[in-house]
Amino acid sequence: MRYVIIGAGAVGGTIGVRLAEAGHDVTLVARGPHLDAIRARGLTLRQPDGEVTARLAAVDGPGDEPLPADTVLVLTVKSQDTEGALATWVDAPVAGGGTAGERLPLVTAQNGVANERVALRLFADVHPVCVWLPATHLDPGVVVANGHPHPGMLHIGRYPSGADDTDQAIAADLTAAGFVAPIRPDVMRWKYGKLLNNVGNGLQALLGRDFPEELFERVRAEAVAAFTGAGIAYTSSEEEAAERGDLVQQRPVRGEERSGGSTWQSLARGVGSTEVDHLNGEIALLGRLHGVPTPVNVAVQRAVRRAARDRIPAGGFPLADVEKMIP
Repeated sequence: MRYVIIGAGAVGGTIGVRLAEAGHDVTLVARGPHLDAIRARGLTLRQPDGEVTARLAAVDGPGDEPLPADTVLVLTVKSQDTEGALATWVDAPVAGGGTAGERLPLVTAQNGVANERVALRLFADVHPVCVWLPATHLDPGVVVANGHPHPGMLHIGRYPSGADDTDQAIAADLTAAGFVAPIRPDVMRWKYGKLLNNVGNGLQALLGRDFPEELFERVRAEAVAAFTGAGIAYTSSEEEAAERGDLVQQRPVRGEERSGGSTWQSLARGVGSTEVDHLNGEIALLGRLHGVPTPVNVAVQRAVRRAARDRIPAGGFPLADVEKMIP
């Protein structure tokens, strides 16, 4: 299969380079200085055991030529950019007739749990991925992936549930590229479980690596209560730890630990938006729908939006200001 990676950042860049190194035809979709750097010098993937620079096709959107019928679209943009990316690619023509939305599988390798429902409005064949892949993208043309001995664990299945031959084929390709890629018919349960950890992303982005554990416990407890109120199944921390084991550990790259998670990276790069509305905001939504109070998640959501809007540096938001936002 051929792969088009829509969003060649931390996750997409790691997946794209690893698939290409395993012999697959890969096209990266990027924009701005990152796209310019990839076109000029290739995409450099730095890992604990060395680095590789892949010279891959890089585009900013669909071209005039139809996409080959064996193409898999892998959506790795941040959740706030999902709707725009889907609108850009859904009507791309496919060789032999039809459009991408009608004929091609769409893999959603993203944080959050709302992307799949949005995608299914436009794409007939949606495959969620629960992403455990510690990587960072701060500089144009460079991705740092700290996972070892495997770069990441990527659970895959169909949306809303089940698994099929496409999942089998994609999982086989990911495995050959060095990832751990279990097929899970209940992949959304794994994504909801990961969301329980991702609700801490905003705290790290606001306050830095040493944010108060008590605040994380509060946002997580609210999320568990919201899931319970909504009747949503999710994986436990124990189940996730047993699945991951020692397969994906974070190791230094060039002597440096990973700087921060995906929300932290958005503030560090000053892009002006983050995925917080799809992480803590998802908990706020479920709480409002099912009568469950989520004041700490709402406060974190508001604070991260303010930090992005006012270009407050990652880790530079005053703790006192966050606490004032909590009723």
